[in-house]
Amino acid sequence: MPVVELVSVRKTFAGRATPLLDGIDLRLEAGETWGLIGPGAAGKSVLLKLICGLSAPDSGAVRVGATIGMLFQNNALFDFMNVWQNVAFPLEREGKLPADEIRDRAYQRLREVGLAGSEEKFPNQLSGGMKKRAALARAVIARPPILIYDEPTAGLDPVTTSKIYDLLRAERDATGATVIAVSSDVDALRQFAPRMAMLYRGRIRYDGTSSAIADSDDPVVRQFVRGELEGPL
Repeated sequence: MPVVELVSVRKTFAGRATPLLDGIDLRLEAGETWGLIGPGAAGKSVLLKLICGLSAPDSGAVRVGATIGMLFQNNALFDFMNVWQNVAFPLEREGKLPADEIRDRAYQRLREVGLAGSEEKFPNQLSGGMKKRAALARAVIARPPILIYDEPTAGLDPVTTSKIYDLLRAERDATGATVIAVSSDVDALRQFAPRMAMLYRGRIRYDGTSSAIADSDDPVVRQFVRGELEGPL
């Protein structure tokens, strides 16, 4: 059975002449890594919200067979909590562990993402890359079977981007989680995700191997992936 399945999913918003998502079908097996690309306002973040249950489709079915951990595009760290408290939040909500163990696990995850020494700081004291790593530590601390990364390297420099993807790979390899990643950095995502899709005008125009996407028969996909100025886009 797939761990994530979408069947004929449609989503519309008031004021739009056409659906934002128009008949999306998706099937992800346990342990797959699926990368999603597409132009701005194509509906990528909306698709993630549907999978997470933060929004409901107008029609069609969304089936998710496991718990989800999510890294939000804007990090979504709580300003009133320090770093380790932010990271510990998913475990606090579960309420299954004693307070001292939750704190120890939060400190451990922060060490693993290179934030040792920043545990007592608040989000406004962190750089953009540090915030991203703290948000990643929070997303994975409960070891969810499904991980969703929405623009994990947006606004980061190339060196920090490389470090973040190294962390994402290490987490995936350690847990075998099913991973969904949306990114505007097409080249970095191609190296991370063996399977990729492109969303365009409400439909998935490509869903296949990342190694073949740049040579797709679809000129829209090919132009977007290659970053070419001339073409149908």
